[in-house]
Amino acid sequence: MMKVAAIQMVSSNALADNMATAKRLLIAAAGEGAGLLLLPEYWPLMGLQDTDKLAIAEPAGSGIMQEFLADMARSLKVWIIGGTIPLQSAEAGKVMNSTLVFDPQGVQRVRYDKIHLFGFSKGEESYEEARTITAGEQVTTFETEAGRVGLSICYDLRFPELFRAMGPCSLIVVPAAFTYTTGQAHWEILLRARAIENQCYVLASGQGGKHLNGRRTWGHSMLIDPWGKIVAELPEGEGFVSGEIDAELLHQIRTSLPALQHRKL
Repeated sequence: MMKVAAIQMVSSNALADNMATAKRLLIAAAGEGAGLLLLPEYWPLMGLQDTDKLAIAEPAGSGIMQEFLADMARSLKVWIIGGTIPLQSAEAGKVMNSTLVFDPQGVQRVRYDKIHLFGFSKGEESYEEARTITAGEQVTTFETEAGRVGLSICYDLRFPELFRAMGPCSLIVVPAAFTYTTGQAHWEILLRARAIENQCYVLASGQGGKHLNGRRTWGHSMLIDPWGKIVAELPEGEGFVSGEIDAELLHQIRTSLPALQHRKL
């Protein structure tokens, strides 16, 4: 068994403050025995404007956000899946919205760039990530002692073909900043569906509350087991949820209902 934890934040437009909050919550979750820690999307910055993230974007391989994640993984001796941070893009005026994974030695193992970019417009509420983010292209997984872990980010959750392309995983992670509107309607049901259809654990880490930019995020970070049961959940506010990845339960479910072996298409 491996214990995992999802960190929930209500990030502001102050990078230093958000890093201090992330550090405090990572230490607390590791202190309760979690060996794999997941941060939410946009944890370093929820800017007053979408373009604010351009000012803190780092080149791949160096910068204070990447150093912070590596140092925390090394000092806590845990896997850290670093939510998302803005990395420099080849496109002018845009960044990559990237998940970096660091092992317990502080070594970066993989990078996943968000493939599906969120767009939503209803009344006065409007979002268009493609204005400031370059879409990724590569499906990404990595191996841990608990098995294969698949990487996704927020809006990716609505595209089940991405998760099928990962192959069999023990755990899928979803760092997110779901809006209150879409989260209330779809967050839980989509997460549970991804767990059930892929017969794996799903660990989702959200932004959860009212931000200084006026945006309200849904929160409800949670761990879901391969049968679709919610193991742990945090509705709103700062904190974390945690639970065990039980390899025996995974095996039992896939043996009694071998749906992954029954696929035809």
